[in-house]
Amino acid sequence: MASHDASLTLTGLLKNSARSFPDKRALFIPGKFEISHSRLQELIDHSASVLRSAGVSPGDVVALTFPNSIELVIMFLAVIRARAVAAPLNAAYTKDEFEFYLSDSDSKILLTDLQGNESAQAAASKLGISHVTVSLADSTGPVKISVPNLNGDVAHDPVQDFSNDPSDVALFLHTSGTTSRPKGVPLTQGNLAASVQNIMSVYRLIHSDSTVIVLPLFHVHGLLAGLLSSLSAGGSVTLPAQGRFSASTFWADMRASNATWYTAVPTVHQILLDRHTAKPEQEGYPELRFIRSCSASLAPAILERLESSFDAPVLEAYAMTEASHLMTSNPLPQDGPHKPGSVGKPVGQELAVLDEKGVSQPAGVAGEVCIRGPNVTKGYKNNPTANEAAFMFGWFHTGDLGYLDEDGYLHLVGRIKELINRGGEKISPIEVDAVLLAHPDIAQAVAFGVPDPKYGEEINCAVIPRDGAGLTEDDVTAYCKKNLASFKVPKRIFITDSLPKTATGKIQRRIVAQHFVESHTNGVAK
Repeated sequence: MASHDASLTLTGLLKNSARSFPDKRALFIPGKFEISHSRLQELIDHSASVLRSAGVSPGDVVALTFPNSIELVIMFLAVIRARAVAAPLNAAYTKDEFEFYLSDSDSKILLTDLQGNESAQAAASKLGISHVTVSLADSTGPVKISVPNLNGDVAHDPVQDFSNDPSDVALFLHTSGTTSRPKGVPLTQGNLAASVQNIMSVYRLIHSDSTVIVLPLFHVHGLLAGLLSSLSAGGSVTLPAQGRFSASTFWADMRASNATWYTAVPTVHQILLDRHTAKPEQEGYPELRFIRSCSASLAPAILERLESSFDAPVLEAYAMTEASHLMTSNPLPQDGPHKPGSVGKPVGQELAVLDEKGVSQPAGVAGEVCIRGPNVTKGYKNNPTANEAAFMFGWFHTGDLGYLDEDGYLHLVGRIKELINRGGEKISPIEVDAVLLAHPDIAQAVAFGVPDPKYGEEINCAVIPRDGAGLTEDDVTAYCKKNLASFKVPKRIFITDSLPKTATGKIQRRIVAQHFVESHTNGVAK
């Protein structure tokens, strides 16, 4: 096959890194592992050869369920290098969930670490999918892959004999399914390469950058923004030793790896802020170029506290699975202002705000946020109905409502389906969240709509008070009355010590609404 411009595929970008920065650290687990870019490339190529000689063909889907480990990174990249499709899955799924995701993706093999995953293995065995374990005992030896029909002979199909094509489907993920069952999203080598380059350019990521992975790598945010962009820039990625985020070790890992930035969801930023308030780091905080927030809206009050606590600009971004992650971002300080409450400007793609007829809206007027560009999926898998709705007027429709300001910065109003329609008055739950989170005694808050016989919908909210704050429902109501128009004041306030979250730390209003309204009707909540 003809060789392509390396920048057109993710595989090509990673090979360039290995050539340009062979001895620089690529992956790091403090106290355990350190792997250079050239060593990582060797491990990927070797593992890809093993997969090919074990019968994995181009286009086959390989499911992976691991903690955030070195094995996951190597095997994810090996699957893609072998021209197969990687489908990373949340290790916490139930057997039924695994069954849905494995069959919906048409997975041929399930990869796990040596510990395995009981629910995933039970689902795979029911579907007749073979289970293969993977382990890397030390950074000098090869990855041990327990392929049943393989006798250690990989010579007959060396991976060097073929190249990766931009049109190869490389990653298969599901949308988080806020309103319906999850939709399958195939992303190509070309999509991933475009997105990674957009991320590298807007944050000026280079080989001297280093980050600690906070988010699960089965999700597009941690995978693309944290891991793949860093590796493609020749930078270094630290994986926490316990395989997942822990606030108690996060700053020690950041210092140990000379980190220059990190990316997270607002929930994680709030956990780090709460810890900082209760127990600031004795050794201080590393000097960061920036902190990035994405995957849910960041209230301006939280952004301000992050900047003053950790002394770094906080750049809010906007992304989704269908766009291979990044769509818009606030720029670094040297490239322009970053605006609290805005998700910034489009990066590497066209963006328009359209009305129902597909007409572009002027600055300040809200409509549906639509995008198009080389990073955007060509369409959902086996879902013509969803595709027809999602790609009207030649644009991909995000389902989000927002407006562009005079400077071209995007401001999100909310999911179209989450806007609260109270007797004809449209209320943005994001706006109510921002007001609640500016209250000095509120740690976390989420506003949501509930059915109402008089107005059709009414607004409620759930709040988590700060430790030690004697916050009452009356305090919150009085504060809202002072800071919101009367029709936006939540009719009912649930004071709680926890909020239901998705596996990636996202708070979905629909789930929060169900949780509190149902528990109230069952006589559990106050």
